[in-house]
Amino acid sequence: MLMKHNLHNYQKRAVEFIKDNRKCALFLDMGLGKTASTLTAITDLISECKADKILVIAPLRVALSTWHAEIAKWEHLQHLSYTIIKGMPSTRMNKLADNTRIHIISRDLVVWLVNHCKEEWPYDMVVIDESSSFKSAKTQRFKAIKQVLPQINRMVLLTGTPASNGLLDLWSQIYLIDQGKRLYKTYYAYLYKFFYSDHMGYNWRPRGIAQQEITSRIQDICLSMSANDYLELPDVVFADRRCELDQSTAREYKSFKKEFFMEHEGEVVTASSAAVLVNKLMQFCNGAVYTQDKQNVVVKHNQKLDVLEEVIEELQGQNVLIAYNFQTDRDRILKRFKEAQVLTQDPSCIERWNSGEISMLLAHPASCGHGLNIQHGGNHII
Repeated sequence: MLMKHNLHNYQKRAVEFIKDNRKCALFLDMGLGKTASTLTAITDLISECKADKILVIAPLRVALSTWHAEIAKWEHLQHLSYTIIKGMPSTRMNKLADNTRIHIISRDLVVWLVNHCKEEWPYDMVVIDESSSFKSAKTQRFKAIKQVLPQINRMVLLTGTPASNGLLDLWSQIYLIDQGKRLYKTYYAYLYKFFYSDHMGYNWRPRGIAQQEITSRIQDICLSMSANDYLELPDVVFADRRCELDQSTAREYKSFKKEFFMEHEGEVVTASSAAVLVNKLMQFCNGAVYTQDKQNVVVKHNQKLDVLEEVIEELQGQNVLIAYNFQTDRDRILKRFKEAQVLTQDPSCIERWNSGEISMLLAHPASCGHGLNIQHGGNHII
């Protein structure tokens, strides 16, 4: 079990930053230990009587697995009591009554929670994990949390990608901290101050010194760290494997690409547009294509599965994480490899992977893009 002195110096800096700033943001790259730093700050604030009831808002899978797993890893966090708010409304209501220090909910339940508690809001400290999911002021979750901001004494935002789509993403996140003190009271005031649009008004670009001025205005409440500056990791080794189609399958692929139409053993596959065609061609390359009604699958080849099997054999029993694109890819992999399991919302799935009980874990990239601690189960990815 890890001890408090095992925290890295940059994590200790993050802890002090949270304690010194009632409302702040940690913009830390993946791997820099945002969760452990925040929980350590919470324990210190509780012991100093500066925080009492804490709400953690996170993406669903992170809420179900990451925060309580981090508490279990550290000796100095063991005393923290927590409740994960989930399930049917009646179940959630019962869990809200739990007299624990920390309540953990998914961001999808923010509106429900605010509607239920806003008259008697119980949380004096709120932590928003992956705050980039609050980047739009038009979302219901942003509008809901905005209603209770005056009742929140401490607010901490956590993300490694505060502006993944550009500086426009920053306004609503910073507003949750300072209610418009630094980047104006409204989104449009921020927009017209720091950006200019094309003649149609659709695309907005930052003005010349926008980034420097925005950074200057928020630097007192935002701590930013890059993994490149603090982590020492071995280089990633990429091993590309080419998978060649046989001549007849390649001809069929080229014909489908040209004609937008393919027939196979009585099943018809068509593409109604170029965009649909691109998607169908990706399916074809992977080995199986959905039919027109999406009820059936036309299997065209197994070349990728064969190469996958070769790689698995080369790993000689080492655990591997496999990313898939389409459900048919997942199903065909599961059929070929009996030991394979799919990443689910069940927290025990991540626990079993990290403990080495799952040798082959399948995951769609969109389902594990934020905040999951799956680094202990293996270091091979296909």
